[in-house]
Amino acid sequence: MSQDNASRPTFHHLVSGFKRMAPLSMFVIVFGLAFGVAALQQGLSGLETLMMSGLVFAGAAQFATLELWGDSIPLIPLVAITLAINARHLLMGAVFYPNLRDLSAPKRYASLILLSDANWAMAMTGTTPAERLGILIGGGVALWTTWMIGTGLGVIFGSAISQPERLGLDAIMGCFLLAMLVGDKRDLGVLVPWSAAALAALAAMTWLPPHAHVIVGALAGGIVGLLMPDRRGEIDS
Repeated sequence: MSQDNASRPTFHHLVSGFKRMAPLSMFVIVFGLAFGVAALQQGLSGLETLMMSGLVFAGAAQFATLELWGDSIPLIPLVAITLAINARHLLMGAVFYPNLRDLSAPKRYASLILLSDANWAMAMTGTTPAERLGILIGGGVALWTTWMIGTGLGVIFGSAISQPERLGLDAIMGCFLLAMLVGDKRDLGVLVPWSAAALAALAAMTWLPPHAHVIVGALAGGIVGLLMPDRRGEIDS
């Protein structure tokens, strides 16, 4: 069997990933609903709101862009904020790369279309590259589906939860991500780039301008992840 086939998830892997992520993805409906409500309040139409959620699929970045939305949209600040918020994907991609290296470039990048914090964290608990990719893709479909359902509910009802942080709902994804990282005992090496990212981010919060810690932390963790010794044999075992 070729390396490409050995790393390619089967339909069973995708379905399994979808089922594993489905319970958590129910919470995403609340965030999607809140975004739908907030987007309408900022002047977006229902169609524009649904298209943004469907095509962008980046909750935190979408909420941030609403703060700059208006008759005149400042494009450069909008791009900078989106880049800063999503800079963590540099770290996530560096850590996940060993599961993608044997795929062709089109398949490699297509596998990352639905990458998010939750399905990435759960995928890292898999035991083989195929299983991890199945969780990443199948779980991503589950998250995208519930995100769209939530956004649709927000567009329909328009006056539901507008401040989920007051109920602590904005901490659900962060708590889940932390639990996945700390609870995965099979590969403690993953904590090395994350520790580097945390230390760099804390330093940036102390000495650099506001929000710089997002980019600095992601870059530091990503670089450490790329420089770590090749552990391919352990990952595939």
